[in-house]
Amino acid sequence: MRCVVTAGPTYEELDEVRRLTNFSTGTLGAGLADYLAGLGHHVELLTGYYSICPPAARAQRLQTFTTTADLRQRLAALASPAVGAVFHAAAVSDFTFGKIWERAAAGELREIKSAKIPTRAEGLLAELKPAPKIIRELRDWFPRAFLAGWKYELEPQGEGAVMARGAEQMKENRTDACVLNGRGFSESGFGLLLKDLTLTRCADREALFAALGNCLRRHNVN
Repeated sequence: MRCVVTAGPTYEELDEVRRLTNFSTGTLGAGLADYLAGLGHHVELLTGYYSICPPAARAQRLQTFTTTADLRQRLAALASPAVGAVFHAAAVSDFTFGKIWERAAAGELREIKSAKIPTRAEGLLAELKPAPKIIRELRDWFPRAFLAGWKYELEPQGEGAVMARGAEQMKENRTDACVLNGRGFSESGFGLLLKDLTLTRCADREALFAALGNCLRRHNVN
């Protein structure tokens, strides 16, 4: 089966030397790509420029993405009914920069447009705008694929609340599975939530990979 895996963080440019990014090493996505390739699948890994883990050794093809817009463009270029699965594990930025203002001595705000914002500025205000939601477009690009998204939660809210948010993600984006993780869900391990709301608890990455591999087998049979 032809599989696409995204891993690691996107970044958004404040200016030509400063960037906003998410904390993500890309380790989980790279490990999943290796696992899938070991099962005999043809794997394409898209990994973030700031991923610090070694790239997947077994993936047949590797691409490096930068911004959210760049990742979106690369995924759109892969669009095909022939893709059997997409695992969207990348830590995509929720926000991108809009306008930047400097606060003058008198208190008024003045918009700054510069390749490198001067460090002499007394104070800056940065507008954050929502970045494109790539997961919303995956079903249109990959109409027959098994689609898995991720829901990373940090605020304590209970397993049931995180499951509800995962179910909402699947419904809104027409995906087939949602991987739940982060201390908001559990201090360790993962949960694999499917559209029928069955939850498989996975103690570690290896257990998660095996559970996702089982999903692929069932998807292929159906």
